[in-house]
Amino acid sequence: MFLSDTLLAINWSSVGLKVAQLLLSLSILVVLHEFGHFITAKWFKCRVEKFYLFFDPWFSIFKKKIGETVYGIGWLPLGGYVKIAGMIDESMDKDQLKLPPQPFEFRSKPAWQRLIIMLGGVTVNVLLAFFIYAMILWVWGQDRIINSSIKNGIWITDSVMYDIGLRNGDKLLSVNGDSIHYFEDAGKKILLSGGGSVDIVRNGKDTSLEIPRRLIGALVEKKRAKGSMFLPRIPAIMGEFDAKDTTPAARAHLQYWDKIVKVDSVPVQFLDEAATYFDSHKNETVNLTVDRKGSLINLPVHLNDDGKMGPTLLSFPQYDSLKLFKYEHTSYNLFNSFPAGFKLAITSLKDYVDQFILILSPSTESYKAVGGFKAMGSVFSGDEWNWHQFWSITAFFSIVLAFMNLLPIPALDGGHVLFTLVEMITGRKPSDKFLEYAQVVGMIILLALMLYANGNDWFGWGKGK
Repeated sequence: MFLSDTLLAINWSSVGLKVAQLLLSLSILVVLHEFGHFITAKWFKCRVEKFYLFFDPWFSIFKKKIGETVYGIGWLPLGGYVKIAGMIDESMDKDQLKLPPQPFEFRSKPAWQRLIIMLGGVTVNVLLAFFIYAMILWVWGQDRIINSSIKNGIWITDSVMYDIGLRNGDKLLSVNGDSIHYFEDAGKKILLSGGGSVDIVRNGKDTSLEIPRRLIGALVEKKRAKGSMFLPRIPAIMGEFDAKDTTPAARAHLQYWDKIVKVDSVPVQFLDEAATYFDSHKNETVNLTVDRKGSLINLPVHLNDDGKMGPTLLSFPQYDSLKLFKYEHTSYNLFNSFPAGFKLAITSLKDYVDQFILILSPSTESYKAVGGFKAMGSVFSGDEWNWHQFWSITAFFSIVLAFMNLLPIPALDGGHVLFTLVEMITGRKPSDKFLEYAQVVGMIILLALMLYANGNDWFGWGKGK
């Protein structure tokens, strides 16, 4: 795919909102990560010369010196940094290192203090994720579907799931022998299985399907690396309309709770059946037969270019009242939200570590799913600013940032931590020249990874395209 093709495929109406959310999320994470280094450096009386959001090669958007520190905003939104005197970092300031060490410099501090300073950013990111998750649970609580209660099985929304043998109406039981208690965990268990099997009930009979080891690679090849792979199977009942709704359903005067029973001459029982028919009649007019409070009404609807017509989803409590599935809402007060938030943060970390392990295994082809800023921005809503979603994604990004920064790559916090731990164990401090070379190697590695990830986003590098 050429760049021009990619640009033409973008829905520009939603790009601005996604970019704004991504920038705000990353800005929060970067500032607080760097604050972790800043506050610990100050604690041990190190001089902090700069504190920057984003990088500032050649010029800054804003800067102001307060005390001994210049605070600023750079123009290159690839992260941020604090410049601590006497530390070999991305600034590659060698002039200072030619002078005798000063008491306020990083290199003059004992190893245990330097270790704490280098772990400060990661520590703040972990604490931040824990805090955000706790606040999410306190404000919104937690809604989850009891998997065993789903009456009509699943609705396959991804062709790759169909390719591995799943069908509409299947009831999911377990993945690699691990039972599925909450429906929301099913997709994650299948994706992170790394191969194996999924146990299902089909037409009242138990059966087992093989999960391909390269499942994630197959999803990426079909451009379905994000979004739901399946949903609970539900009837085609119209959801609630907004007062300003201009969707085809609203223009055709469909009403809240109308149940579609026929599309043209095709009987419909479930929403997936209607959606399949709509998909083959994009930008066409179809005749719906709907059940409205016991009366059958015929309504013509002109579908959108994407084969959609309007709101067809109800709320969890409404599906519960229809006995289609049972959902569990858990409310948290301020006190019990914190242990629950901590547990959620640990679960997110474990899930990400599992994903990372899959990426390192070439046979899974998970490396095809590695993405850059475009992939990160795509997980945000482009329709409206959803604070619940925004904070959930930000908390997860904070976990990712903490984990990635701990990788033992020079130029990352983990590289500095590794060298400091070796020093503490052996009693020998690496030379400044060695650290300089290691920093350069680390920056080259990070640049290569960044180019690969963003190349995957835009040009499909690594996807076999």
